[in-house]
Amino acid sequence: MPLREECLWEKLTPQRPDNTALRGEVKVDVCVIGAGFTGLSAALHLLEKGRSVCVLEAHRAGHGGSGRNVGLVNAGMWIPPDEIEAGFGEAVGSQLNRMLGAAPALVFSLVDKYNIDCQLRREGTLHMAHNAKGEADLRSREEQWKRRGAPVELLTGKACEQATGTQKIAAALLDRRAGTLNPMAYVTGLANAVRGLGGQLFDHSPVTRLERVGQQWSVQTEQGAVLAEQVVIASNAYTEGDWTELKRNFFPGYYYQVASVPLTEDAAQAILPGGQGSWDTRQVLSSIRRDQDGRLLLGSLGNGNQKPTWFLKAWADRVQQHYFPHLKPVEWECTWTGRIAFTPDHLMRLFEPAPGLVAVTGYNGRGVTTGTVVGKAFADYLCNGNPQALPIPFAPMQPLAGVGLRSCLYEAGFSLYHAGQCLRIVI
Repeated sequence: MPLREECLWEKLTPQRPDNTALRGEVKVDVCVIGAGFTGLSAALHLLEKGRSVCVLEAHRAGHGGSGRNVGLVNAGMWIPPDEIEAGFGEAVGSQLNRMLGAAPALVFSLVDKYNIDCQLRREGTLHMAHNAKGEADLRSREEQWKRRGAPVELLTGKACEQATGTQKIAAALLDRRAGTLNPMAYVTGLANAVRGLGGQLFDHSPVTRLERVGQQWSVQTEQGAVLAEQVVIASNAYTEGDWTELKRNFFPGYYYQVASVPLTEDAAQAILPGGQGSWDTRQVLSSIRRDQDGRLLLGSLGNGNQKPTWFLKAWADRVQQHYFPHLKPVEWECTWTGRIAFTPDHLMRLFEPAPGLVAVTGYNGRGVTTGTVVGKAFADYLCNGNPQALPIPFAPMQPLAGVGLRSCLYEAGFSLYHAGQCLRIVI
């Protein structure tokens, strides 16, 4: 079977709605730009508070990084909690750690409240140490999170092997707050909930202009416009056009995934037997998880769209054979790539460039939970004006220099590392 370019999550979410494009003028309290985790969470929480909402999506709900996500419902950020508090200061850093530590619980509550069928599993996630340095890092993270009361545990020896299904990992940090889901199905469920509460959602409606008209914002598309008192820009790495400075405040990176055909029940159950999703401690990390049908999903940083399918298959074979050599040769079914908004310090940015206009970027690959939390925080802030509702303070927009160069250098480094893996120079 040839490896085809297709997002598995789209295939597994056949009931995705395809809303009409905006035509004419709509007046609402809040216009949300972008129908991903952040935008739909913001819209949903605004509607719950009695605000009228219109969501504009350039393509279809979940088209961007949300629907192409790995589907790990993680707590916290990539950066350890002590470093976050050192960077932001204790007051802000502790608030960010608290809000993102509780982020999986927020996702779970929305799934339960709105009966979202997204193949949610709540068994946690595993951060796997690929070498001694990685193990030391995980020991430090365990101590830091336990100090904050988080239910994390570093597994070693037989317990680690039983949890991961591989002898190639000496230690793995189990985070019981976390889980996995089908990200496209989660986005679809949020979109259905938005419509169910009376929100308006328009697909195929890219924004062409954003301007202040009197006391309102005019958000214009090719065939219509939305007049709103407040606007949420939630397009993140998929921000398109010249109507906002947001896309100059991050540099794009990419993450590709390769999915196998469904494995036999015994073979699938031997991989991460507890059902957790995982990723390793490599600088160019690999993610590993299974879906509900027993497919093996592998992913890594890099643009799969720029790599030939033979290269992607060779890379997937190498990772699979390294971690799970007991498997028979795996048949790879599909591959897809999502775009990530990177920032130099790997921390997100919240912006309020004008009164009633808020924006976010820089999730650095942690969209499921971070986007859900930020969307709710924006809704709270727009309704009560209290900045304490936000995980971090607003920052001034400061366009990054050399955005294109940064993106190219990252991609070159990722590709070089993956080539080294295929050639068995590194693993």
